[in-house]
Amino acid sequence: MGAEILGIDVGGSSVKAALVDVTAGQVKGAMQAVPTPRPSTPAALMSVLKKLADAQTEQAGRIGVTLPSVIKGGVALTAANIDHGWIGTDAAALAAREIGRPVLFLNDADAAGLAEMRWGAGRQCAGVVIMLTFGTGIGTALFSGGRLLPNTELGHMELRGLDAEKRASAQVRTLENLTFEAWSERVNEYLAAMEALFWPDLFVMGGAVSERFAEFAPLLRARARVCPAQFGNQAGVIGAALAASDEQF
Repeated sequence: MGAEILGIDVGGSSVKAALVDVTAGQVKGAMQAVPTPRPSTPAALMSVLKKLADAQTEQAGRIGVTLPSVIKGGVALTAANIDHGWIGTDAAALAAREIGRPVLFLNDADAAGLAEMRWGAGRQCAGVVIMLTFGTGIGTALFSGGRLLPNTELGHMELRGLDAEKRASAQVRTLENLTFEAWSERVNEYLAAMEALFWPDLFVMGGAVSERFAEFAPLLRARARVCPAQFGNQAGVIGAALAASDEQF
């Protein structure tokens, strides 16, 4: 395959796409972003994916696409922050029909983690690394010895009778108008629960809130080292392209 692969990152609020140099881990040119359709049904989202793919006329190979979903064998098994019509949908087969190109689908946090482990904040850590993406929900990717355990979905771990993402996501911080002090206390509770189960060596914090990491980093408490994601909101796009370029994924 060529060095440039199209990566598309489907989020709860927007769909981002860019060509990625998968030998260097760099976005080539400007990244496109369009609103996630409402409702975000398979048909509606596939229309968006096709337009984004068709716009990249110079790149005709395999595409990598993230979804906020458990993905096994190209089939979406859950739907977090997208339409529940995705559950049970063979996304890979649907995309092959609608877009006319092979498309690899993977979990959005897994994609971000792949980018950070290959080229970003986790690249020098051979121990246990947990990637956390704080956005509409909380996405997670778990690595040991550099190898991914796919589809962990630990943002749905229970905290105080709720999914953890219902207490500590970036969206919750915004909706409840929480200060960084108040929000960080919830994040610390979540990190402690993760440490009790997995004993990570490193947490990598991603999502848009990571751009303000310096403001809340002194408030975080964890045994493991905590650092911001290097790629910010590009991580999902870069990781999607990386996964699509790796025929073994």
